[in-house]
Amino acid sequence: MRAWCNGALIDPAQPALAALDHGVTVGDGVFEAVKVTDGQPFALTRHLRRLARSAAGLGLPAPDADLVRDGIAQVLAAEQLAFGRIRVTFTGGIGPLGSGRDQGAPSYLVVSTAASRSAATTKAVTVPWPRNERGALTGLKTTSYAENVMALAYAEERGGAEAIFANTRGNLCEGTGTNVFCVVDGTVVTPPLTSGCLAGITRELVLEWCDVIERDLTMDELAAADEVFLTSTTRDVQGLHELDDVTCPRSQPVTERVRACWRAQEPRDLDP
Repeated sequence: MRAWCNGALIDPAQPALAALDHGVTVGDGVFEAVKVTDGQPFALTRHLRRLARSAAGLGLPAPDADLVRDGIAQVLAAEQLAFGRIRVTFTGGIGPLGSGRDQGAPSYLVVSTAASRSAATTKAVTVPWPRNERGALTGLKTTSYAENVMALAYAEERGGAEAIFANTRGNLCEGTGTNVFCVVDGTVVTPPLTSGCLAGITRELVLEWCDVIERDLTMDELAAADEVFLTSTTRDVQGLHELDDVTCPRSQPVTERVRACWRAQEPRDLDP
């Protein structure tokens, strides 16, 4: 593991951010998780664009993309990762203990770590708390992740590795760190961004590379789908073998076609 903070490499086990950093005290920050393959970040330009969108949505200044790229380069030069991830965090910097914000310098943090490749399939659990598709943070990748921590713990207590949310309208939204795709009568369907789901980078590429329809899906449709798969930065395309203690079909031909498409397209361009 390697880390960089505000322009310099640091010991990842030692304190780096100020105790008054607004990202620490009130979660006033945004982040990106970027996959690393053979020491190189994947789809970095898309991730940096989303980091800027999240910062703008939260009312933070625009991150310095060149500074972030330099931090990533320094971290990866210090640790050769065959497979892993980078976490880029951008916060409001030092601020008051309350929700008000000072106009000081923002904070930058880059951390790299090795990761294990995901299994071909996993189990997911739907949770009883809805996503608010009209909330102030909807569509933003912020550091305010306590809701996801609770949901994932709920799923893990029931043997799952991911939690799936409905939205306040009762439609399918997303996972804690994934987008959800259903196969309905041979067609791949995923919720639109108006459902409240995050605009995942892997989701975005699957929509570009594969034949997918965006439309609202009820939770009943999720439960009855022929196949269900998840997408995320390090999962890529991962099928479900179980959803809420119901075993999914062993044969998942459509999911496998999407996975094969991903595997063929990804190596062609590290920054698609």
